Amino acid sequence: MPRVAVKPEMLQWARERAHMDVDGLLKRFAKLPEWENGEAQPTFKQLQDFAKATRVPFGYMFLPEPPAEPLPIPDFRTIGNRDVGTISPDLRDSIYAMQQRQAWLREERADNDVAPIDFVGSAHLSDDPVAVGREMRRVLGLGNGWAASARTWQEAVGKLRAAIEALGVMAVINGVVGNDTHRALDVDEFRGFALSDALAPLVFVNGADAKSAQMFTLAHELAHVWLGEAGEGLSGFDGILPDSGEVETFCDRAAAEFLVPAAEMKAAWPEVKRDASPFESLARRFKVSPIVIGRRAMDLRLVERQVFFDFYNAYTKQERKTRQAASGGGDFYRNQNARVGKLFATEVIRAAKEGRLGFKQAYDLTGLHGGAFQEYGRRLGMALP
Repeated sequence: MPRVAVKPEMLQWARERAHMDVDGLLKRFAKLPEWENGEAQPTFKQLQDFAKATRVPFGYMFLPEPPAEPLPIPDFRTIGNRDVGTISPDLRDSIYAMQQRQAWLREERADNDVAPIDFVGSAHLSDDPVAVGREMRRVLGLGNGWAASARTWQEAVGKLRAAIEALGVMAVINGVVGNDTHRALDVDEFRGFALSDALAPLVFVNGADAKSAQMFTLAHELAHVWLGEAGEGLSGFDGILPDSGEVETFCDRAAAEFLVPAAEMKAAWPEVKRDASPFESLARRFKVSPIVIGRRAMDLRLVERQVFFDFYNAYTKQERKTRQAASGGGDFYRNQNARVGKLFATEVIRAAKEGRLGFKQAYDLTGLHGGAFQEYGRRLGMALP
């Protein structure tokens, strides 16, 4: 059977680009080690399958050397000291899809003379992040105890996401690429990102993360929007409120005050400090991770530093054992409220109904095709012809 003369370095590049190792691909490509060291070559069909498995455009495999791929966000910060040039295809495709949505909505709002959103870029790194966190909460209209009134973490996350979208910010929570449940996003790679824009800002939260962690990510990415372009980038939280650069530290502190105001935390602490699990008790009240509560307690000098870090090490060790990626289950159309967002979906459906947007483009923008797009529109109260 004819073999394809593909450069070994292109095979290695494709595999590493996909964040895969040789062992993980051996079951499908038994000769991969020989391909990569130049001792053997794949057939045309094997090369096609390999490109599909590594999510590399097939034509790339015939290039003389790996192509330079610009990063989707200019200000990419490293996570876990990894080279930012090695982001996974799943993350890259998610960012591209969100940039496509943002570009369309920016143009739509500009054509309709929608005023810029005044809080985008209103904060500066020289500001007090605690004050910015309080301002964020005021603008969103969230009073004291708003999270405690939610029965579950999921309900609290939904309330916060809805409050953000009510201000004109697209807030997307998704644990997979589009609606492809076979392409789960990796929490160890990123927790969220923000795309700042005065007309169409967007925050994205990795929905494969725990609901309690999603709360912090939403608030953190919203702080990035408050900083504007200076704060645009990827977030990983390799530790809670880490010293990971000026921008990340600023957004961490703003998010902490936004979700767990110091005054509320101090008032609540005497009620739980003698509990067997005080951090977990307050986590249920504020609907955040116990680690966020623990860090707040340490920062506010309610517990000793060693108490927090002992808890942190034990909790994260257990969390790593029990964490599971989001299954993608549940009601498909209800999932679209987070994956697409009512704000964006409503704009797209309206444009399609009025003939200003072709249905194929509407399908591509939302990731919903044919009957699924029509049904989601109906569920939003916007029946399509």
